[in-house]
Amino acid sequence: MTDQEKAPKKPSINQRKRARQMCVQALYKMAFTGASSTDVEAEFAVDQDMGKIDNEYFTQMFRSIANNGAELDVAFEKLLDRNLDDLTPIELSILRQGTFELMHRPDVPYKVVINENVELAKAFGATDGFKYINGILDKLAQRLRSVEIRGK
Repeated sequence: MTDQEKAPKKPSINQRKRARQMCVQALYKMAFTGASSTDVEAEFAVDQDMGKIDNEYFTQMFRSIANNGAELDVAFEKLLDRNLDDLTPIELSILRQGTFELMHRPDVPYKVVINENVELAKAFGATDGFKYINGILDKLAQRLRSVEIRGK
């Protein structure tokens, strides 16, 4: 077997995009229904075609956000123009996901993090909610990824 055959296949852009989408949906379901993260994760594993997503990325992100949401909230809460409790469950889910990626996934460029989460806000959020998400994640990126931003 060659080294190329042994190396795990890198997930496609669409698989990563789908993992983000599924993560936001799972976080939203948790927030909306009050179900446990374990139950929601198990449900998504059964109901979704896991072969079409980056399973590892979804699992890492979902578990981290579900277990550490309050810690992520602290990172962006001061940037909000309203109380955290006034965010919709979808806004909160997207902001937590974007914050997680900015904080813990330096392998993903900050522009990709912002763009992907803005696209999710366009798809699932209120009409102009994506503008709000964009503004918050952009300010957060300035704080968390200043070296990366200056290097561009």
